[in-house]
Amino acid sequence: MIEPILKFMHIIGAAVLFGTGVGIAFFMVLAHRDGRPVVVAAVARIVVIADFVFTATAVVLQPITGVALALHENYPLTTPWIMISVMLYVITGAFWIPVVFMQKRMRDLAAEAARTGAALPEEYHRLYRRWFGFGFPAFAAVLAIFWLMIAKPG
Repeated sequence: MIEPILKFMHIIGAAVLFGTGVGIAFFMVLAHRDGRPVVVAAVARIVVIADFVFTATAVVLQPITGVALALHENYPLTTPWIMISVMLYVITGAFWIPVVFMQKRMRDLAAEAARTGAALPEEYHRLYRRWFGFGFPAFAAVLAIFWLMIAKPG
């Protein structure tokens, strides 16, 4: 009975991790394209909350359920596809952690611009470009992890 529960938790965690990431990216890009500081500030405020509530929870859940599943299925943690998955997970985190701080700063810059009636400052635009760029390797790594979990190569 433990295996279906672990698989369920692991799959839900992966779906939340990927889905929240895609959703956050979608809404931030649309808010940025709108360009109004009040819109960017409102969306960024929600994005920061969603990242904390959903993404951070899934980030903690994934390695716990992943290790439990591997042990339950008698896969050594040194199995190549597991080790590569862990490496890709660390890479994803290396991009996600700075993004959390970027989102908070973009939120604050947009809120200040909205409060004062100013345009979004250059610092916001620099952070947005970096934030946008950090998404590509993180999402690619997550997709590769999905493939490894399904294919279990080697």
